[in-house]
Formats: sequence, structure tokens, C-alpha cells
Amino acid sequence: MLRKASIAMVAVLLALVLMPLLMKPRKAAIDPAVCHGPRLTLPEREKAFEDGYQVHMDYGCITKASFEAMQKAEADHAAARAKRELQDKQRAAQEAIEASRTLADVRRNFVTGVRAPGTGQPLPKPPASLFVRADYQSAGRTLAAFVSPNPASGQRHPAIVWLTGGDSSTLDDFWTEGAAGKDQSASALRKAGVVMYFPTLRGGNQNTGQREFFMGEVDDVIAAAEHLASLPYVDPQRIYLGGHSTGGTLAALAAELSPRFAGVFAFGPVAGVNDYGFGVLPEGIRFDEQEARVRSPVHWLHAVQSPLWLIEGERGNSLDALCHAAAGRPKVRCLRVPGHDHFSVLGAVLPRLAAQIVVPPDGGIRLEAAELGRAPGS
Repeated sequence: MLRKASIAMVAVLLALVLMPLLMKPRKAAIDPAVCHGPRLTLPEREKAFEDGYQVHMDYGCITKASFEAMQKAEADHAAARAKRELQDKQRAAQEAIEASRTLADVRRNFVTGVRAPGTGQPLPKPPASLFVRADYQSAGRTLAAFVSPNPASGQRHPAIVWLTGGDSSTLDDFWTEGAAGKDQSASALRKAGVVMYFPTLRGGNQNTGQREFFMGEVDDVIAAAEHLASLPYVDPQRIYLGGHSTGGTLAALAAELSPRFAGVFAFGPVAGVNDYGFGVLPEGIRFDEQEARVRSPVHWLHAVQSPLWLIEGERGNSLDALCHAAAGRPKVRCLRVPGHDHFSVLGAVLPRLAAQIVVPPDGGIRLEAAELGRAPGS
């Protein structure tokens, strides 16, 4: 009887010891079709979650599907990054090529699609004591122009091609002086003894050809300078170019295209031709990217051919973009005149400029904003 009790006791004790072991869940074996890699420790699981993987709840492993998805995402990201780097290199190479091209390079094979009929406006009739006809040839056509008469001094004089604002292709009354602060005649140059040449351009007044708006007109300006240089009373080595507003933009483009000029003075130019609105360009005239680029001075300052002054009053249109692009360009100088606007800056600068054109100072023409004073009452 005692022995049976002892055996029963032992059985109970074994049951108490073995039961927890028998009841403890067994870990499922790793299924290689589901898992990528071994079962993870708790810290490893946390790290896998942080890295974006999925962990199988039963096997405690990184799922094969999430591993493959992560590998594909990383490969796609690397391919996209490589593509962007290649595009950046190609873009940089193209920009380097563009930066080395001059306006002459771009214009050489460029045919503009932007044209408008000529104005048909009658030519003005300035006093013969101030200006006489001196027509010139450009692109196979005769274009009207006016020049200061021969002073009959027996000497050759410095001369300037002057481009008016507004429709620079067309002349109306260009000789009458305006009110103080509004005068656009540039008469200070003429009064100082500088020979002045006012050309019309293709499509202007009653000239043949169509207006191209800062394209073919640049060629006309250069052709006008060559004709001016051929006059017997003009010094061919002292041919200057000046212009105001739209004429200033045209002058800047000519400076970027030709080394013909001893100096170019662009008063109030714009950086890009699209800065002009309907007040300057006829309705319906539009420039696409390439048409605009070839007409916009800001893109070609790296290859200026003639010494160029960009001039504006501090209250006038901004020269910021042009002057920023001109930084470090030895042939380009920016001059913002204190106390003056887009129009009064002419009266502030031209008398001093005229004196230096007639008698060049040592070291060449020098224009400093601080020396040009301020507008009365400013």
C-alpha cells in the first residue's frame, strides 16, 4: 500500500515538473519561402522596423517580400540619382558651351520669325543748319539718316551714332530740345562739337524692309557707323554709339556684336526684350525663348566687343540683372546716377560725356556717379 502511494507521489511530481515544459510553445521552423535570413533578436527586429522592413509574426524574420521590395526601391533610387547626376553634367556642359558662344555665333545661322510691316511715317525735316541727309546702305537697301553738317574746319571730328527711344527705327522731331529733366534730343553732344548721326532702320519711316525688333536693326546700326566713319570730316577711329531706352537696348546689343565703336553708352536699356510691354512692341508680337534670347543683352555681356557703359538714373528702370551679369567684365561698366530718373539722367551725363569725347582724358572716358550731381530739389 505504501509502495503504491510512493509511486503515485512520484507521478504527480513528474507531472508538475514536466507540465510547464510540455505546455511551452515551440518556435516554428524558418520557412525560406517566406523569410529572408534567420530569426531576429528583439533589438534586431526593432532595427528592421526602423529600416522599413516587415517582420514575420510567427517566424520572427524579415519577410522575403519586404526585403525584395526594399532592394528594388534602393535600386530605383540609385538609378534615378545616377540619371540626375548625368543630366546635371550634361546641363553643365551645355551651359559651358552656351557661355562660350557670342552673340555673333548665335546670330550667324539664326533666322528670325518675328517681323512686322514698316511704319510708313514720313521723314522729318530738321533745320539744314543742324542736320543734313546722309543715307547709308544696309543689307542691300538704302536707309535714310541725318548727320551734323561739315563744319569745314579742315579737321576730322569725333562722331556718335545716336538711337532714339520708343520706335528706334523711326525718326520724328529728333532735334528739338525738351524741358529740363525731359530733354531726349542729346543736343549736349552736338553743342560740344561731336558730329551726330541719326539713322532710321529697316521698316522705319518710309524705308523698305520689315521691322524685326532688336534683330536685323542691330546690323543696320553697325552699317550706319561704317557710313559715318567714311565721311571726310569724321575721325574713323573715334566713332561712338549712344542710345536711350529702346535705343539703349539696341546700342547694348551692337556693343555685344561689333568691335567697331570706341565706346557705347546705353541709357536705360533692359536686360531682356520680354521686359517690354505693349507700349513698345506692337500688339501680337511675341518672342519664344530663342527669339527672346538673341535680342536680350543680359545673355551676351561675357563677349562684349566694344567698351560698354550701362547708364540709368537711380529712380529709373532697374539695371540689377544687367549689372549682376556684367560683374567681372572689364569692358562693361554700370553707372546709376543719384537723384535722376530714366529721362533726367540724359541731362546729367551727356554734357560731361560730350566734353570727354571731344577731348579724351588720360586713361579714356571716365564717368563717376558721385561726380554727376543730383537733380535740382532732390
